Amino acid sequence: MIVSFFEEYPTEKNLSKLKLIKFPTKLYIAAESIDAFYKIKDKIKARNVKYVIYWPLLKKEEGYWMSPFSDSKALKRVMEEAKDVVLLWDAELPFRRSLLLKNLIYFRKNKKLIKEFFIKHKKEVYCAESFPEKGLLYKLLKFLGIEFNSIECGGYEVKMLYSSMHGFSKDFIKKEIEEGKAASGDKFIPAFGVLAKGAKGDENIISKAILERDLRIAKQAGVKEVIVFRLGGITKEYAGILKKYSK
Repeated sequence: MIVSFFEEYPTEKNLSKLKLIKFPTKLYIAAESIDAFYKIKDKIKARNVKYVIYWPLLKKEEGYWMSPFSDSKALKRVMEEAKDVVLLWDAELPFRRSLLLKNLIYFRKNKKLIKEFFIKHKKEVYCAESFPEKGLLYKLLKFLGIEFNSIECGGYEVKMLYSSMHGFSKDFIKKEIEEGKAASGDKFIPAFGVLAKGAKGDENIISKAILERDLRIAKQAGVKEVIVFRLGGITKEYAGILKKYSK
């Protein structure tokens, strides 16, 4: 099983945590432009890093994450920059909830724009999205344009199963992974955590026991890759747990 990492803040300090990673890995690096991403990528020399994938983030006033409620110009900018690269599409409602109302008139147009981007995109897309695999909430998120299966996004379905933030039970994690695998096969990727705070700033840190529980469930289910949020929170102890479940 490949154990990969998100890094929302690819500072020198956070990237220095790669020295603790003693197994082959992938990085999903956040940047506000493709040029900024390449500059960061060029600085990553750790030999255990086998792939570095572009994770575009907008300015907070543009929406920060990708959704039909984000600024239309910002979405088009990302789509143009990333048309020829593998990327992570972080599908979430805007950081500033006021944009839900402000950009409501562009909702249908932006939703169509996103759908067409996935169809035309020449490279694989990793669609990172919220946790429900089915049910009424899943249908609502799908309508809002922030939920995709692997076929719809033209690549991989990354499900953010952050137990420390939502108190997920063992049975819930097992069920979500089984349903994700049934829907998307080896193109289903669960994401676990969190090891460090993100943009919201109120995230609870996952315990070592719960992280190992989630990794064990994924391993037993035959998952090919998991992603951990995020690299900057790695310690020797967490790195040791992750190594046990990597290839």
